[in-house]
Order: sequence, then C-alpha cells, then structure tokens
Amino acid sequence: MPSFTVHAPKPRKDETAADPERFAFVRDGFHFWAFVFGPLWLLRYRLWLALIIFVVLYVALEVGLTWIRAPSSVHFSVTLLVGLLMGFEASSIRRWTLTRRGWTPLGFVVAENQEMAERRFFTAWSERANVVAATTSPPPPSYATPVRRGPPAGSDVIGLFPEPGGSR
Repeated sequence: MPSFTVHAPKPRKDETAADPERFAFVRDGFHFWAFVFGPLWLLRYRLWLALIIFVVLYVALEVGLTWIRAPSSVHFSVTLLVGLLMGFEASSIRRWTLTRRGWTPLGFVVAENQEMAERRFFTAWSERANVVAATTSPPPPSYATPVRRGPPAGSDVIGLFPEPGGSR
C-alpha cells in the first residue's frame, strides 16, 4: 500500500497558519510518468531547479557518449537508466524542492490513494486538535507537606522491597 508524506506551506502574510487546502501530499514509490516523460513531469510540478539540473546532466551525458563514440545501444541504455532513476527518485526530488521552498513536513499517511490519504490525515489531525483543545492548561497540582510523627519504625516499608530477613 502506498504511503504519502504531507507538507504544509509557509503561511501567507494574512494567515497565522497555513490553509489546510494548500497542503501537499507526495506519494512515495515509483512514478511511471516521471520515468516516461521526466522533463514534462518536472514542469508539471514546477520543479525548475531540478529541471535545469536534469537537462544539464542529461546533455552532458549525451555529449560525453557522443565524444567517446559510444554505440546507439549504450545511448539507449543510458537514457533508460536516467529514466528509471527519475521514476524512482521523483518523489524525493519533489520533497527536496518543497523543503527548499520552506514547506514544513507534517508527517506521513499510508493509504490506497491520495483521496483516502487526505481523509485519514485530516481525521487524525482534527482529533489531535480536539485533544489539545480539551487539555489546555490543567490547574497546577497541590502537594501536601508530608507529616512525620516520630522516627521510622523497623517494620516500615519504603517502595516494594521489605527489609532483608523480614517475613514475606
């Protein structure tokens, strides 16, 4: 079953906390469309720095392979491996970009799809908010000063262990 990480954006200037509708749920695992269309997938999620790094590294690989006169099968293999790497690391790239932009990771949820992950996360989140609201600042405990009525007797037991040699 897939797992999702939940990220909250920085609050806007008129907000005290980020709007829950702007939270991002990033699925872990292999992303098929990032494997097939890596640069377009990066554009879809507006991962500009990752796109620039991807294009520069891919062009450098292709120029290097052309410079050493590698056969077309090597070009294909390198393209396939770069696509696989992109598919496996797509969620990590997205999480890295969100963190770099100042988003706060809130946790993770295990669910079948994103809709179920949102339901589970917000249900748990609202329950935590209700528990925190219900347990706001309990009154300080009042302790009584212990009263000593003479020296301790030999049969007094402190804790769970009686004196050695005593009856059980």
